Amino acid sequence: MKLTDSLIEKAETFGAHNYHPLPLVLRRGDGAKVADVEGKEYIDFLSCYSALNFGHQHPRIVQALLNQLQKLAVCSRAFYAEEFGYFSEELAKFVGLEMVLAMNSGAEACETAIKIARKWGYEKKGVDADQANIICVENNFHGRTVTIVSFSTDPAYRDGFGPFTPGFKIVPFDNADAIENAIDKNTVGVFVEPIQAEAGILLPKSGYLKDLRRICDKYEVLLMVDEIQTGLGRTGADFCFQHENIQPDLLILGKSLGGGLLPISAVVGRTSVMEVIKPGQHGSTFGGNPLACSVARASLKVLKDEDLSKRSLELGNEVLKKLMKISSPLIKEIRGKGLLIGIELEPSAGGARKYCEILAQQGVLCKETHDHVIRIAPPLNIEPSLLDQGINSVISVLSKGL
Repeated sequence: MKLTDSLIEKAETFGAHNYHPLPLVLRRGDGAKVADVEGKEYIDFLSCYSALNFGHQHPRIVQALLNQLQKLAVCSRAFYAEEFGYFSEELAKFVGLEMVLAMNSGAEACETAIKIARKWGYEKKGVDADQANIICVENNFHGRTVTIVSFSTDPAYRDGFGPFTPGFKIVPFDNADAIENAIDKNTVGVFVEPIQAEAGILLPKSGYLKDLRRICDKYEVLLMVDEIQTGLGRTGADFCFQHENIQPDLLILGKSLGGGLLPISAVVGRTSVMEVIKPGQHGSTFGGNPLACSVARASLKVLKDEDLSKRSLELGNEVLKKLMKISSPLIKEIRGKGLLIGIELEPSAGGARKYCEILAQQGVLCKETHDHVIRIAPPLNIEPSLLDQGINSVISVLSKGL
């Protein structure tokens, strides 16, 4: 039995089946390339769902981790840690907001934003106790905790996990009028992704976020923007909301904030909103630990020093131009922004997974999302030659069909 088969058997036997991976086992990564346990190399076109915006093992981020690891890794928020103060200041200023609440995973950060919005509604807006509601949109993906799946519209995330948390209204995506019509006196927040990545790289019409900003200002409602997958350069700007020159009240970050090495997430907001959380009301043992903060600080520096947001925009535009030239009855639509691109296949193509499996055999790692969409999201610092090689494989596979 090959090592790959043996390890997959172990994973399937002893690991819970909450994922359906492609049948390969990775051992190492470097930049935009990874290698499996058999020694075969691949171009990474998934980037761990945008956690690897800076590629695998970025030397500056690795060095920051090693330096901090030799000093202090974890101390809990029972004490002040040197790195936490620097991290909070640098992230707040980078975003253009004022205060940071650090957690670990993206789902934790989304839960944090929900708690902050509710408490702000009661203490600052005067919403009646336990009556706060938050408006969300169809096809959203903010994580998989019970509260978060309570406002999901995907049956796969909900079936078998009720009863669900109340306090959410669901309206169509990319419909500002529907959001405005859903607001009532107890509405405390509007919670959106600027691009719905997990739903299949769904982009709203231009001006959507600007309309939401206007509506939230009109009704004294917090605009809560989840940039866990779109933030830190992925869409060709430091943050996707910047394409429309607006500012959210609460920004939720995760994934690439940890530089592809460690989990760290954060909610960033205005002081007048964030100050409603008092000691003992929210936290996490590992939230804002010195090791993760050090890695996050290095990640922000790499993003700025290597001008990766601009690079993402330029490379993404070139990729979209090439993909748009594909002539194939398999393709329904191609859409994207920066280096976040989705190729939606016609139902007659038989699903995106088999094409991802063929691409993996050819040394290019993509993943299907929502059955019919191939996601293309390589590291932002991928070498142009590797990007071209991977895109040419995608074009070849989709042009030939099966």
